[in-house]
Amino acid sequence: MTHIITSLCLRDNGCSDVCPVESINAGSPVEQWPTYYIDASTCIDCGACVPECPFHAIYPEDEVPNVYKAAGGELVNQAGLSGSYTATSHRGEGINLNTTRALAAGEVIDLRQAIAFNRDFYK
Repeated sequence: MTHIITSLCLRDNGCSDVCPVESINAGSPVEQWPTYYIDASTCIDCGACVPECPFHAIYPEDEVPNVYKAAGGELVNQAGLSGSYTATSHRGEGINLNTTRALAAGEVIDLRQAIAFNRDFYK
């Protein structure tokens, strides 16, 4: 079973740097595929990516929450959203996303749609 990168991903790219089998890829074009994605056909399920994600966006596929309760201020990153996020990745590279939305404290979202997005990315 693979890991899944959910819509909490803001493309820091630390996860892809530590993947020993290079299974993690940035979506492109970013407007359509705004997060990173894990190739289930090559992922060895080592979990090295999980602690590298500063946004806690990566879960084993069978543990992706269908009820994620926001602390408040987290951003979701999905195609079709129109909020902006600008930052610098851990490599010092610029990150500019126009596909985000801030979550309110106590807001509940389903992160499991990332499973289908991940599969669709690799079709």
